[in-house]
Amino acid sequence: MELERIPVDIANCAKTYADGTRGLLPTDLHVEAGEVLALLGPSGCGKTTLLRIIAGLESPDEGSRIVFGGQDVTRRPVEQRGIGMVFQSYALFPQMSVAANIGYGLRIRGVSRDEERRAVGELVELTRLTGLEAKRPSELSGGQRQRVALARAVAVRPRVLLLDEPLAALDAKLKESLRDELAELLRRLHITAIHVTHDQQEAMAIADRLAVMRAGRIVQVGRGEDLYRAPAHPFVAEFLGRVNRLARDAQAQAERVVRVGGAALACPEAWHGQETLLVRPEDIEIGARQDGWGLARVERRTFLGERVQLQLSAHDQPLLMAEVGRDAPYQPGDEVGIRIRAERLMSTQEVGA
Repeated sequence: MELERIPVDIANCAKTYADGTRGLLPTDLHVEAGEVLALLGPSGCGKTTLLRIIAGLESPDEGSRIVFGGQDVTRRPVEQRGIGMVFQSYALFPQMSVAANIGYGLRIRGVSRDEERRAVGELVELTRLTGLEAKRPSELSGGQRQRVALARAVAVRPRVLLLDEPLAALDAKLKESLRDELAELLRRLHITAIHVTHDQQEAMAIADRLAVMRAGRIVQVGRGEDLYRAPAHPFVAEFLGRVNRLARDAQAQAERVVRVGGAALACPEAWHGQETLLVRPEDIEIGARQDGWGLARVERRTFLGERVQLQLSAHDQPLLMAEVGRDAPYQPGDEVGIRIRAERLMSTQEVGA
């Protein structure tokens, strides 16, 4: 099935409720044609409000502008925007078969029976539902229901696909397998899609780019790997994984170093005056003490299957969390060498602030 691929542009988009609450601060965002973009952030950050505005389910403040493929749809009602939606509950019709669910949107648009059958057959094959056409939603697995919901949403050839927390209600094991399946399906469809989630791993697995939101505004947009490795805001660093905070007293700032376990690590030029820097647990190296390495004591060891988490105490830092391979031998009470490479440090100040 060939679907239209269009860019989406959001300009100065904001939402103020009747009681004066700001649900969304003025926001600009560009989604490439055929791109899957995730709106990611904690509850109450504005991501669902933005999705509902894009869908036409919420009216934005005056001056907001929403453009689909060069066409201004800001004041168009939801049914005239050409969107498909997949909800957390999937919202399938329980009394209808898989084929009837997928073809429902075409039927109410007056599409001929032959055209409906052709489109449904194509989508059944595309979403790997062959043989299940006559089954009802209650007879399907969670993954199969997700595929039916996605097929129904794209059957009407939407210009933009919107997904609102489609995996939120699932348990962790099922969610992991279904997010990979959803990612593959979206790639096969080649449709412009905007996906709302609060789950960092889900966003990174499914989306081409992430827009991380906090307190009604987009903090940073980029590829998941880039945001994880080079966050432009401390909130992004902390939201996209664990971080340690490294303290720097006045002397360390004057000497332009970070002290960890008695070792002095050169501080990047741009951050000389910062009292705190960040480092991820996997970027703390543990081994035998040697020149240039600090000294730390293992306080706790937590086995997590594919990796081991170590809680470390160093005399010149708060407790640190390090992650090492699952075969690491270190036990509580052991003294270990500790090193952090300067290029692994991250700032606690917003870039450009």
